[in-house]
Amino acid sequence: MQPNLAYLLTKPPLWLAVFFALTTALTLFAFLMAVRQSMPKRTFPILAGLLIWLVVIGLLAGQDFFVNLHARPPRLSLAVLLPILLIVTLFVSPSGRRFLDALSLPTITYLNSVRVLVEIVLYGLFIHHQVPELITFEGRNVDIIAGLTAPIVAYFSFNRPAVSTRWLLIWNVLALLLLINVVTHAILSAPLPFQQLAFEQPNVAILKFPFIWLPGFVVPVILLGHLVAIRRLIMPQPRSTNG
Repeated sequence: MQPNLAYLLTKPPLWLAVFFALTTALTLFAFLMAVRQSMPKRTFPILAGLLIWLVVIGLLAGQDFFVNLHARPPRLSLAVLLPILLIVTLFVSPSGRRFLDALSLPTITYLNSVRVLVEIVLYGLFIHHQVPELITFEGRNVDIIAGLTAPIVAYFSFNRPAVSTRWLLIWNVLALLLLINVVTHAILSAPLPFQQLAFEQPNVAILKFPFIWLPGFVVPVILLGHLVAIRRLIMPQPRSTNG
């Protein structure tokens, strides 16, 4: 079955693009705060590197680089696989693990609140025929639960400790599963060679500016946060309010 590409070259409304750009900026700010609280000297180099990455994939998306569906391998893989490769490198290298272990656990937990904003963006994109309903909260995506509970879990885990490490670990695992669920549906509904879902209204938004930042930055940051938290919480080490 061939996907319906009638809206492939249709630009989403400006207000939605601006709203998502601000969501991306908030995600960047929160991640930098997690770095700055424990490694202030690394904040600027990491900011510079992330800004370069955002500008590069943003410019490519603005030139319809990712919209070319005939390229092999699919060009979207560039924006998705490089951040994943970086995450893997951080976990397998000693210096990378030291960096991850120094990140502020409270801040990366609060960071998950941006998922509420992402869900609002996805719903707006669905209304404008840019993503299928199944990756919104009216479909199979319940990721908004993680976003809504994140500040509550963070507050009662760190500001007024009332939640044990075990429950924080459980929350991170469940929130990670919610993320995997929506990412899986988003990938399988994109107009790629292995598309399996939503042929009537495929996920074309992630091929465009600024929404390329969702798979290229926002999702990898959230994924990294969960992996860091899970690793830290299962390791035998004393907890502190600084994470």
